[in-house]
Formats: sequence, structure tokens, C-alpha cells
Amino acid sequence: MSSKKKGSASPGSRSGNPLGALFQSKKGEFGYFQAEKKRRLLITALLFSVPLFIFFSAWIYHKTRLTIWTVVAVVGCLPACKSLVGLIMILMRKPISRENYESIAAHAGDLTMAYEMYMTFYDRSAVIDAFAICGNQVVGYSSDPSIDISYMEQESQKIIRKNGYKVTVKILRDLRPYLERLDSMNEHRESLEEGIKFTPDERYPGLSRSELIRHTILAICL
Repeated sequence: MSSKKKGSASPGSRSGNPLGALFQSKKGEFGYFQAEKKRRLLITALLFSVPLFIFFSAWIYHKTRLTIWTVVAVVGCLPACKSLVGLIMILMRKPISRENYESIAAHAGDLTMAYEMYMTFYDRSAVIDAFAICGNQVVGYSSDPSIDISYMEQESQKIIRKNGYKVTVKILRDLRPYLERLDSMNEHRESLEEGIKFTPDERYPGLSRSELIRHTILAICL
């Protein structure tokens, strides 16, 4: 199976960032939650460090907190607080176990896959461990005990269809039936994709229809 189908959600290849080990897993890949926790922790710490440095430097220099620099520092904490909220949200997410990931990957075959997604809507959210995409079928697996499967299916399907892809979304709670469904999708992959008209998106000319559906799914995930 090509790495592209199991690769990053966004177009383009990975960069040669020296912090690559920290950011190596991107949205939709196994290990994303752990990598995102580290990334957001670093960003939040940096965002807090700047206003705190301004505040304490001004306090030491002026020997009082009653300066304009205190106001600047407080306002500067707003982006840091927003980042902190995002950090807390991702810290609460439980990644897919390596055992389950390896089981799913072994049955994924040539399907377009996405892993470790925290899907959010207006009043409900849930962790989706994996999505498989083939033709007009989008089949997910979730180990989240609090998931409202019917709601998540309907809302995600609604958004994907609004983006021009007439798919049916199904989410399974048990792993074994999900693996069997992956096997069935692989076995009938050609017939599932047959007759579907597809116009490449000029914004992402290198992505197939399934990869664009994947991209749409990841856009509504944390």
C-alpha cells in the first residue's frame, strides 16, 4: 500500500523541520494525539513566556506593577489562554492502542485510511479511532464509550455531502466487525468505485476523490 493513502491529511510532503521528531505524526495518522500534545504544550509554554517576561521585566525595572506594561502583559496572555484550552482538550483524548492500530492497518489493504480523530460538532463530540474510505462508503471504528453513533454518523455525513461527496457514513463500535468490513471493502473495492464521477479539486490536484473526502473529514476534527 502506498504511503500516500495513509499519509498526512493536508496536501504536500513533510518538511525538514529540525523538530521533526516532535511533530512527526500529523492529523489523521497513528500517533497524532501524542505528537499534538507535545506540540501544543510547547506552543502554550512559549505563548505564556512572552507576556510573563514582559511583566516581570517591567516590574523589576520600574519597581512597580502599575505600568502600561502590565496591561500589555495581560492582553498578551489572551492567545496563551486560548492555546491552553486547546491543550487541555487534546490532553483529554485517548489515542488508539498500538494493538488495535496494527490490527486495523493489517486489514486496511488499499483503502484510504485516517486514524486518531476527535470529531466535534456544536453540542457533541467523540473520538473516532479510524475511518476507511472507498467509493461512497465511509466506515469508522470508535472505542469511545460515550459516543452517540447515530448523531456522529448523521452530522459527519451531512458535512461531507455538503462538500460534494455523496457518501454514506457508518461507524462501528466493535473492532472485529470493523475488520471484517475492511476486508469486504477491499474485496469489492473496484465495484465500490465503479461509475463514480470525479472532478479533481484544483486546489489539491494531487489528491484522489477518497483522499479529498479524508481531507474533509479531518477538517472537522480537532
